Order: sequence, then C-alpha cells, then structure tokens
Amino acid sequence: MSLMTQQAIILITGIQAAGKSTIAQLLAERLERSVHVRGDSFRRMIVNGRADMTPDPSDEAWRQLRLRYKLTAMACDEYFREGFTVVAQDVILGKPLSEMVHMIRQRPLLVVVLAPRPEAVLAREKGRSKADTYDQWTIELLDKGLREDTPRIGLWLDTSDQTPEQTVEEILSRVWSEASVD
Repeated sequence: MSLMTQQAIILITGIQAAGKSTIAQLLAERLERSVHVRGDSFRRMIVNGRADMTPDPSDEAWRQLRLRYKLTAMACDEYFREGFTVVAQDVILGKPLSEMVHMIRQRPLLVVVLAPRPEAVLAREKGRSKADTYDQWTIELLDKGLREDTPRIGLWLDTSDQTPEQTVEEILSRVWSEASVD
C-alpha cells in the first residue's frame, strides 16, 4: 500500500523541537490531496484566559490541553470525511496519546513518534526562531516523559542524524507496515 495514493490520517508527535512541524509540512506536501493540521493552532486561538502547560499544570491547563486535542481530532475526522489525507501534529505525550488515538474516529490512523536524542533536540532548539520554548520545561524532562510514560504506539523514529527530507522518506517507506493503529 502506498501513502502517496491511499487516504489516511497521520498523527505526528514528539517533544518540542523534535521536528514535528517541519516533517508534517514536508510530508503533506508530498501527498496528493492533503492538509496539515497544527494542534497548537487551537491553543493560540485563545485570546484571554489561556492556561499553558507547565511542569506542574493547573486543572485549567489540563482542561484546555484536552480541548485542543479534541478540536484537533475533530478537524482530522472532518477533513478525512471530505477526502483529504490528514497530517496532524502536536506534542502528545504520555497517556494522552492513547486518548488521542481513540478521539480520532476515522481510519486508517497512522501514528509517528519523532524521538531524536536529547542532544540533537538541544542543537535544533538553538537554531529555532521560537523564543524561550523551554522556559520551564527542560529537554530532559520532556524526553523522559516521551520515553518512559508514552505508550509504544505506532512508528517510533530516532531522527537525530537525519535531515527532514530523510525523515519524510523513512516515514513514507515504513508508515503503512509499522504505524497503523486500530
């Protein structure tokens, strides 16, 4: 089966600076009828009253994060119903990844977890235009949450030594056989 011709929802996750946005955009550009859903867009839509996630998140921060995931899942399902292949990306770590898999109703659903080594993430972080991504979070804390608390769902890739183009090629060659979830 070829991702180039078969419709699917591809959910890409990983910690901040793992390359999710870049990879999702490049992947979507390679597919015929595709959309790129950026889960963080829903967070940024909140003008007043936003409660961001921190190492010790409030109940409101958790509520808003789950709302963001719900809206992302709904957008994925609706675009899919309209005939698009959906490439969605967000930071979804720990138990919420399993919850997200259940919130997205349409199938096939392919999950890709970008898991570069912490030192590669640090190097990427230094080259990003986003300021203070890790103001309270640390790479080590997020990486630990990814590797120790996140269920082993889908295709996990160590992209530390890959260019974005190489990562997209690897996804295209392996996603159907290793990333599908029920």
